[in-house]
Amino acid sequence: MNDHPAPSYRPLYQQIKEALLSHIVSSIWPPGTFIPSESALSQEYGVSVGTIRKAVDALAKDHVVIRYQGKGTVVATHDSDRSLFQFFNFMRLDGTRSLPVSRVLLRERRRASTEESRVLGLERKAMVVHIQRVRVLDEVPALLEDLIVDATRFPKLESIPETLPNTLYQLYQQQFKQSVSKAEEQLFAVAAGTQEQKHLGVELGSPLIEVRRVARGLQDEAIEYRVSRCVTQQHCYWNIL
Repeated sequence: MNDHPAPSYRPLYQQIKEALLSHIVSSIWPPGTFIPSESALSQEYGVSVGTIRKAVDALAKDHVVIRYQGKGTVVATHDSDRSLFQFFNFMRLDGTRSLPVSRVLLRERRRASTEESRVLGLERKAMVVHIQRVRVLDEVPALLEDLIVDATRFPKLESIPETLPNTLYQLYQQQFKQSVSKAEEQLFAVAAGTQEQKHLGVELGSPLIEVRRVARGLQDEAIEYRVSRCVTQQHCYWNIL
């Protein structure tokens, strides 16, 4: 009887993808830079151009790189447009987008709750940074958000920079070298509480949508836990599958 586990098989393109990803994570290829051509990578790794192309296609599908026809492939950056169109799914009822404006209500360093530790993969009662803000759409308060990140991963975020930008993922990447590549969201029907009454101007018990999002980094690690409670009289959650 063989007690050794069977070796796991990974396709060659997947191994190449992980090798390329390690260059991005280690900032050998920082955001905004062109990676070497497929032919150059083919020679470097001793594999076919087709294998390289499949690996790069997988990175592009994960939003790690962006292909530009006739120019090359660039390590993705988080500008305000990308963050809005890729990660912000609330729109007007007719399907058109409006740019959210954020107003910060709370910004502190504190101990993580049990739920926050679980979601972010932290030790029990690890230190986190908690940001609470209202997001205004078309001059109307529409979302109340609580964002939780690991204080070790984001040192001094509770105070620096003095003014937080509207799109935080760009800040995460530029100042803390933490790139969000994807997000997982769960939607729940909830009733408005006292905080929503105060900050969103709704009646107690009014129906809201709650969105729980886990933003993940280049190596699938949990970077941010965000809970948003959303008014849907003028806007809705819009997702195209």
